[in-house]
Amino acid sequence: MMGKQHEQNPLFSYSVNLERRVRPDHPLRAVRAALGDLSWVRQAVAHTYGANGHVSADPVMLVKMMILLFLDDVPSERELMAVIAERLDYLWFLGLGLDDEIPNHSVLSKARARWGAELFEELFVRSVSLCVEAGLVEGGKLHLDSSLVRANAARDSILSGSPELLQALRAAARQQEQKLEEKPVEGVNGTHVSATDPEATLARSRRSQSSQLSYKHHRAVDDARGVITAVETTTGSASDAAQLQPLVQQHEQNTQQEVTTVVADSHYGTAENYRQGQVQDQQTHLKSYQAASTGLYPANRFIYEAHADRFRCPQGHHLYYHNFKKAVQLIEYRIDNPGHCAACPLRDQCTRSTTGRTVTRPIFTELVRLGQTQAQSAAAKRD
Repeated sequence: MMGKQHEQNPLFSYSVNLERRVRPDHPLRAVRAALGDLSWVRQAVAHTYGANGHVSADPVMLVKMMILLFLDDVPSERELMAVIAERLDYLWFLGLGLDDEIPNHSVLSKARARWGAELFEELFVRSVSLCVEAGLVEGGKLHLDSSLVRANAARDSILSGSPELLQALRAAARQQEQKLEEKPVEGVNGTHVSATDPEATLARSRRSQSSQLSYKHHRAVDDARGVITAVETTTGSASDAAQLQPLVQQHEQNTQQEVTTVVADSHYGTAENYRQGQVQDQQTHLKSYQAASTGLYPANRFIYEAHADRFRCPQGHHLYYHNFKKAVQLIEYRIDNPGHCAACPLRDQCTRSTTGRTVTRPIFTELVRLGQTQAQSAAAKRD
């Protein structure tokens, strides 16, 4: 006989056991088992709460909510709170019952502001440690990359002014956990600042037609299982290359394992990173950075004569030491007599400067060349 579902809601529900409603092989069971006892979170944040007043949501539950937010890629905290009430597995994971009230979405943002960055750093390090213990992190080979993150500020909020004024504005608006780079912001970001988010800087992604106020998220990913083992957040204009060794060091500290190979795209393939990698005894599988073509003879058309520390141009004239660019660790060489360039038949293909042609080479050139050779290997291309 065909049955018919009676859709009338029962007045009482005493027998619902969420433990029995969540299947044994549900992924959240494995997550909860891996997380273990999170009571340490309460101890870690206890100093941020007072002894009297409104009773907050349980910090352990809030941490689990944040895990769900990222684990299932829920678009927003507001949507997460709406979904929790509809999901028995979420309720079970959070330790809530069917009739328990779901907190307002604002509790998560308030908790982050109250707790500070230190707790989340501890959460991250503990998570990496669990992955290491579970054998999910090999440690030796590391992939690096970054992503632009749009700031919550409109271009209409951008002010212009002198670099000194804007540096002062940024310093005044800086949160305690945020730090400005030691070197001043240059280019368009040296003369423009957002009134609503002074720490954000203008940057343009490959897919964007215009610059947007942005931050940049840098991460290191272990080769074995794709576990993120080190992270850093900077302004949108920060150099990717400058983050390579700090991320490597953070990875080694978090995993207690030494990096033997670093893999990254051309944003990281600088002379400094090749040199530092060789000093650290790392295989530098970094795609070589290629400067924008100027239509002029490239530096490799000039022959370096090590015995005299000079370069020889295609026409046989010499370029001698001019100065050392400390910021980029490059030695600059310049033609000894600008008249040679002025009268040279190859001038239009070589230089547009009134002082003649200049070329540079990195310090410890042999280390840089060794790193570049590794970057061109078959293994590097596979990585």
